[in-house]
Amino acid sequence: MLVSRFPYPLEKGDKLRAFHQLKELNKHFDVTLFALTNHDITAEHYKKVEEYCSEIVVHQQNLLQKGWNIFRSALNGNPYQVGYFYSSKGQSKINQLLEETSFNHIYCQLVRVAEYVKNEHSIPKTLDYMDALSAGIQRRVSKQPFYKKWIFKSESKRLKRYESLMFDFFENRTIISKQDQQLIMHPNAQEIVCIPNGIDESFFEEVKHEKTHDFVFVGNMSYPPNVEAIAYISEKILPMFPDQTLLVSGSSPSKRVKKIASENTQIELTGWVDDIRASYASGKIFLAPMMIGTGMQNKLLEAMAIGVPCITTPLANNPIGTTENSEILVASTPNEFKTAIETLLKDSDKYTEIQLNARSFVETNHHWSETTKRLVELIDSTKY
Repeated sequence: MLVSRFPYPLEKGDKLRAFHQLKELNKHFDVTLFALTNHDITAEHYKKVEEYCSEIVVHQQNLLQKGWNIFRSALNGNPYQVGYFYSSKGQSKINQLLEETSFNHIYCQLVRVAEYVKNEHSIPKTLDYMDALSAGIQRRVSKQPFYKKWIFKSESKRLKRYESLMFDFFENRTIISKQDQQLIMHPNAQEIVCIPNGIDESFFEEVKHEKTHDFVFVGNMSYPPNVEAIAYISEKILPMFPDQTLLVSGSSPSKRVKKIASENTQIELTGWVDDIRASYASGKIFLAPMMIGTGMQNKLLEAMAIGVPCITTPLANNPIGTTENSEILVASTPNEFKTAIETLLKDSDKYTEIQLNARSFVETNHHWSETTKRLVELIDSTKY
């Protein structure tokens, strides 16, 4: 199993998916994990992952080589992030692993690490696109200052080409949702198997906590789609509800998020918290106006499981597949968000209906053991 980040702590979506899939894969296979990293791994974090692996190989990347590889990408047409995550020393370690061990399968998370094993043809391989990275970058173009737009446009085009190219190097391909599958520009993209995310069992446990805020938002607060969501809430939604407050919790708040929170007395920013479930349970309504980005928003699944009604956009709801007005409320404009919020705040029966239906939906569709079962079947069925 090859990942671009050490899969703990779980502050990013790719790490969360990798960690929980690793736990499930460990029930069926002996897994060697090869993880790239930019920093030292703490003993505590290493131990969290170690129990699910027969072997762990961590490769800490050299910043100078990263810069050189990004420059090479500019010349050879590969995506910049493929260059960023590539390392010749890392390649040597992987080659050595493949020579020393008779692996039955190679599982790659994200196209950014596909370069390491794309030319290995003696072992069947599965590529988890996870989401359509090219589309995610393209959606961020309009939010960039003029001097960065060309970089994002270029990266989107490079990723679109590379996503299509990598399709034919792997026997199996997976992705998080049908919506993302349709954004992979390959003539046989419909063959990509959709494997959604699950959520940790702890989110199904009862969490008793005082409702200290009207609204709550949880996520990695340096991730651009989350930053844009907080800006949208602050600028478009909170002015319509001057007496309501918003709790924002999550790791690594960006300078922009900190500035927004410091200038808006309706917002409380906590940063990282040890038990994120308490943050979810502190809010009456989970607001997620996701306007850019791709993939599946686990924050919505977690809020639904805990029993906090969610209001989000079609972009975020489509990958999950919940039924509008039954399990979730969906809005696209500030006025639509206003109407949805007022519905939940004023209609206690509707509030309870959404709570119960949402929790039932997640319990039925988003256990990691069930979502990863299809991946196990794919790996088992692909043998040389």
